[in-house]
Amino acid sequence: MIPILQTVLAGLIATGVMTAALYAIHWRGFAEADMLRALGSIVTRNETNAMPLGIVLHFLSGIVFAFLYVIVWSTLPVAEFQHYVLLGLISGFAHGLVVSFVLVILVAEHHPLPRFQQAGIGVAVAHLLAHVIYGLLIGIVAGSFLLHLAVLPKLGG
Repeated sequence: MIPILQTVLAGLIATGVMTAALYAIHWRGFAEADMLRALGSIVTRNETNAMPLGIVLHFLSGIVFAFLYVIVWSTLPVAEFQHYVLLGLISGFAHGLVVSFVLVILVAEHHPLPRFQQAGIGVAVAHLLAHVIYGLLIGIVAGSFLLHLAVLPKLGG
C-alpha cells in the first residue's frame, strides 16, 4: 500500500510544480500555457467553468502518468537515486515531445476556443520544458523512496 501512496504523492508534487512552471511561462507572456483552462475548456467548451475541471483532469493525469513511469521503471534494474533522476529526465523529455507534438498538431487545431487554437513553437517548448520538470520530480520523489511497483516482469529476468 505504501508504494501506491508514494506514487500518488510523486504525481501530485510533480504535477503541482509542472503546473506552476506552465503558469510562470504563461504569466510572463512567453507562451499561451494556461494548461488548466485549456484542458478544462475542451470538455466545457467555454472558460467559465473550465478551471475546476481542468485542475481535476490535470492532477488525475499527473497521478496516472506517475504510475506509468514507476511501473515501467520497475521493469529495469534501477536501484540508486541517480538512476531514478536520469530516468525521470529521459521519460519527461520523451513524454514532453509527444505532448508538444499532439498539442501543436492535433489539439490546437480542434480546440473549441479560439484562444487555444494558436499553438506554435512557444507552446510546444513550454510543454516540453514542463514535462521535463515533471519527469525530474517524479524521478526525485521515486528515487527518494527507491520506489518499485512490480506489476510487469523485470526485463531480462
